[in-house]
Amino acid sequence: MRILLVEDALPLRDALANSLIDDGHVVDCAGDGAEALGFIGGYNYEIVVLDLMLPRVDGLTVLRKLRESGRDSRVLVLSARDHVNDRVQALNLGADDYLVKPFAIDELRARINALSRRALSHGEMRLLVGDLEVDTSIRLAKARGEPLALSPKEYALLEALVRERGRVHSRQSLFERIYDSKSEASDRVVEVLISTLRAKLLRAGLKDIIETRRGYGYLVS
Repeated sequence: MRILLVEDALPLRDALANSLIDDGHVVDCAGDGAEALGFIGGYNYEIVVLDLMLPRVDGLTVLRKLRESGRDSRVLVLSARDHVNDRVQALNLGADDYLVKPFAIDELRARINALSRRALSHGEMRLLVGDLEVDTSIRLAKARGEPLALSPKEYALLEALVRERGRVHSRQSLFERIYDSKSEASDRVVEVLISTLRAKLLRAGLKDIIETRRGYGYLVS
């Protein structure tokens, strides 16, 4: 998943970002509300982890503007405020969950996983294309029941294509799914990942399910 982490305390932000990256997520970090709004305007995020007490633009304003923009990102609010009124206000503005500081990083990871599952029905967590199965709950792809040895970015690319089966994805849109905004890589790395992914699927005995639409992008039909 692509996650926006909005937290002004640098040590906490770095610790959370490193943990989420270790879990295989793509993470962009913002240190204040204005920077967060810039990210939200430029990218689509499955999840936003949002502190409330931020410089320049406060977290509740970021949350309100996010919802006004029509984005359906799931929002986990972080706050040192533990009053009922604070939680009610955040939830009424469109937050999906509220976690009070201090907290354990493992709890935050569990909350993020729960938010991810909340938007998926049981059927959507297991995606099937012929003999290929993609289990999004554990981030594992199988060919004829046998696990595929995919890198995190190969898996993310495959899940994106299979989850939105039939949709053509441009190289740039796929790049934004699997690389954060600080990456110095070119979007042509997607071509390399597609090539290695195809080779692994073929070695596992699967037909080439990834189609190339020249001038447009890639899809799984």
